[in-house]
Amino acid sequence: MAGTILDRICDEKRRQVAENKSRRPIQELLKRAQDQAPPRGFAAALTHKVETTGIGLIAEIKKASPSAGLIRADFKPSQLARAYAHGGAACLSVLTDQRFFQGSDADLGEARSACDLPVIRKDFMVDPYQVVEARALGADCILLIVGALDDVELANMESIALGYGMDVLIEVHDEAELERALKLKSPLIGINNRDLKIMKTDLATTERLAPLVPGDRHIVCESGIDSPVDIKRMVAAGAKRFLIGETLMKRPDVEMATRVLLVGGGATLDAKG
Repeated sequence: MAGTILDRICDEKRRQVAENKSRRPIQELLKRAQDQAPPRGFAAALTHKVETTGIGLIAEIKKASPSAGLIRADFKPSQLARAYAHGGAACLSVLTDQRFFQGSDADLGEARSACDLPVIRKDFMVDPYQVVEARALGADCILLIVGALDDVELANMESIALGYGMDVLIEVHDEAELERALKLKSPLIGINNRDLKIMKTDLATTERLAPLVPGDRHIVCESGIDSPVDIKRMVAAGAKRFLIGETLMKRPDVEMATRVLLVGGGATLDAKG
């Protein structure tokens, strides 16, 4: 596994965290986290959308990525957040990694302030400090990538997040990672169709792993969703929750693109999404 893209990102993230710790002591973050309004209920918002429309969408605000390069030059998180909300999204995902995704902590605050949707801080968590940091930023949910952490780290960071009332999206890519994820408490199991080690995307990943996910957990299908046909294929595999970014971010009219993808995929939306 040494030398993969995921390894390089996590190594860089550890360096950044060390810098942040020297610049912002944990005591300062703990105070800011404590002062935040309660989380908005990320998993609950997804479930509500699934129950009312059939599909729960986590719409991603992402300027760039290592695989795609610059995705959207006209990048205004507040406008994108409102467009996603009006288009029918249940939640937002905001990339805060700067080095590889050209994101920032400020993007999360701007997006969350622009609408009432719950927001996941999409970043590479390698240290408990980042969980407190996420809550201090106002995040309602965090991402934990099983392939980047050991079991002790996963359980520790999940525990901290749950202690704040946040939700946790546990991301897996294969059977071994799924087995480890199911030892945790969080119901949201993200199946990433993109192998973060080689950056190859294959929707068959969800089709292979979905039958192994117990009924008390909720599959979040991630990466590779480009059309309503893909949505229907993944719904047939057992996914009702989706995290979609690049497909929507590349469209000039993000609100319309979101609505078209959802309705075309089988969701029932009213005039306001």
